[in-house]
Amino acid sequence: MEKPLPGEYNPYFQGYIDMVPEGDFMELTTRNTNEAISYFENIPADKLSYKYAEDKWTIPQVLMHINDVERVMAYRALVAARGDNTTPLHSMDDHLYMANSNVAHRTMADLIEEFKVIRAATVHLFSHITDEQSIFPADAVSYTVTARALGYIIPGHVWHHMKVVDKSYFP
Repeated sequence: MEKPLPGEYNPYFQGYIDMVPEGDFMELTTRNTNEAISYFENIPADKLSYKYAEDKWTIPQVLMHINDVERVMAYRALVAARGDNTTPLHSMDDHLYMANSNVAHRTMADLIEEFKVIRAATVHLFSHITDEQSIFPADAVSYTVTARALGYIIPGHVWHHMKVVDKSYFP
């Protein structure tokens, strides 16, 4: 699956798409999966409850956010790939999702396992989206979006948050 072209997504997502290097999409997604698992498995336990500012998330909350966003983006990709351009794909309020996620009672191992399961489903979905289906437009309310744009946003979003954690939690 080729990288999306401008016009296939909201410019807000450009940074995520830019995080994904050139190459085979499925190989890059597998690399992203392995890097993310290793990255989050190696976070020191004493950093898990740390917030670098009052209104910021803990690292388990960051991983929960990654999981939630991947679920939403994969659903949107399914809508697009099936040629449904009438179902409105409204934006998600990530702060509302986090407020109702109850991460405090979850272990990192459990959140990582959830990431693995979600990612396996995402990979399976994208492995069966044809080139033709990948460019069907879906209605994201204020813009259109294609399945391939959403496919690239998913690993880019993960790499983005790994970079933020590096910069803000381990300066």
